[in-house]
Amino acid sequence: MSAATRTHGHGLVLGKFYPPHAGHHHLVRTALAQCDRLTVLVCAASVESVPLADRVAWMREAHPGAVVVGAVDDHPVDVHDPAVWDAHMTVFRTAVPEPVDAVFTSESYGTELARRFGAAEVRVDPDRTAYPVSGTAVRKDPVGCWEFLGPGVRAALARRVVVLGAESTGTTTLSRELAAHFRARGGIWTETGWAPEYGRAYSEEKLAALRGVDPEADWAQVEFTSEEFPVIACRQDADEQRAARGGSPVLFCDTDSFATTIWHERYLGAPSPEVAAVAARTPRHLYLLTDHEGVPFEDDGLRDGPHLRPWMTGRFREELERTGRRFLLVTGSPEERLRTAVAAVDGLLAEGWHFNDPLPERR
Repeated sequence: MSAATRTHGHGLVLGKFYPPHAGHHHLVRTALAQCDRLTVLVCAASVESVPLADRVAWMREAHPGAVVVGAVDDHPVDVHDPAVWDAHMTVFRTAVPEPVDAVFTSESYGTELARRFGAAEVRVDPDRTAYPVSGTAVRKDPVGCWEFLGPGVRAALARRVVVLGAESTGTTTLSRELAAHFRARGGIWTETGWAPEYGRAYSEEKLAALRGVDPEADWAQVEFTSEEFPVIACRQDADEQRAARGGSPVLFCDTDSFATTIWHERYLGAPSPEVAAVAARTPRHLYLLTDHEGVPFEDDGLRDGPHLRPWMTGRFREELERTGRRFLLVTGSPEERLRTAVAAVDGLLAEGWHFNDPLPERR
């Protein structure tokens, strides 16, 4: 809709967006098309488990043409109590002090909200025929509502499964096979993502650069500095986040920034506080530690530590236990490892997602 045909000056969309979904985005897009400018007010109660800052960030990303602001609103929910309405309006008016010409909503309380703002009410898809979804439905069953969730919400909700282990223990093979297994289930699972090991690509580049100077150079001549590992860890996290944003309810990672802490020890002989700080930023939900036993060492040109594999397996296990990370040691044949891993991931997914209840509505 062109500026000449827009029917309202300043529009307002207000909601919890707990979490935002396609119906919310349809509401905002509709309002944007009809207003010269639009404010989206995200209101969160302190008892809710999705941070207000995250919801504001997701809405800003989805709707750069709107002004998105946030407010904490811990007042009771009672659409029939004028005093409660007054308390809410104080929050709303503080967050949005400018005059409002139109209130866009899909909820029945929109009539009173618009009246109190002295604005026109524009009801948008109240029966949710365009997008049959609600925040309540998403919180109850994120998997069933996955198709209605945007990239930021998907990344926040995706269960992240990391396969890690010593050199030549099958981490890449197992993580790839897990992703393929879940994609084969069809539906939303066809989007299951896989985050490759960035450290390997980085190592290939280092060896290639060395061979640019000395064509006969081999992996034994490659040297690492401590400053390189935070770079690797941050890139690993960024690749993981990118994969989670476009994937299914589960993401498989061939190593992660936590694993990079052990690789730093392996090459530099001591822990790195900087890498540990990177690893602490993003929660993962399950680690699958690949046992070195029963897997022959294969030198692919970027490996030189068969004698270190028992030590690395032990260090991974020690640090997983020390830091309280959930993990499972996978061992046996490749087929046994895959079966064990699939069962563990299914168990993780069966636990579901937990959201704190919003403030109850008084009846």
